[in-house]
Amino acid sequence: MTSTLHLTGRVALVTGGSRGIGRAVALALAEAGADIAVNYHSRESEAKQVSSQVENCNRRCMMVHADVSVAGDVSRMVKSIEGELGAVTILVNNAGTAHPQPLEEITEEAWDKIMDVNLKSVFLVTQAVLPGMRAVGWGRIINMSSAAAQLGGIIGPHYTASKAGILGLTHSYASLLAREGITVNAIAPALIATEMIADNPQARPERIPVGRFGTTGEVAEVAVMLAHNGYITGQTINVNGGLYMS
Repeated sequence: MTSTLHLTGRVALVTGGSRGIGRAVALALAEAGADIAVNYHSRESEAKQVSSQVENCNRRCMMVHADVSVAGDVSRMVKSIEGELGAVTILVNNAGTAHPQPLEEITEEAWDKIMDVNLKSVFLVTQAVLPGMRAVGWGRIINMSSAAAQLGGIIGPHYTASKAGILGLTHSYASLLAREGITVNAIAPALIATEMIADNPQARPERIPVGRFGTTGEVAEVAVMLAHNGYITGQTINVNGGLYMS
């Protein structure tokens, strides 16, 4: 890195950016120089806090309310960002949901909901921002998967399948876009100290070889590295304290 502001002039969209990992990634990208679009679905007050913090970094920021599992919302969101900030050249597909359920209680409705939010959204938002990236010949797409995709996890097969699907999308987009200056990578965290694991009794630090939960900042550091690096593509970066070793 030649500068602490090596992403100056770039516009980053972080889906689910109002809290947890998304919030940390949005702030880290702002500190690296990027202007930020914070997508949120229901946490407006928290999105406002993130926006204020981004602006304290002397970066432009906008909040965008959208359900990223709905094509019409995604189209409106991206057009709004392009009109106010410019073309999105860094996309962090972070929005997701997790509902731990016993195997026998997972319904078709539960399956469809988690697939829509966790997996279909990655496809919809990626498709929407690609024209802008292709127009400038530069882009970074970072998809938030999970160690559950590799190990099965502690939430359920619906969640695991959605996160494994993200790895497949990552590989496909990376191979198709490699010669266009657009990299596509995934991050697979495990047991990061967020709201998502707070109410899950199976989420215990002793499950992790390093003996503790990860921090959102540790995930955000990897996202910034991937946003900067133009030679890493099609990869899954494991941020899991040694839970899964590739």
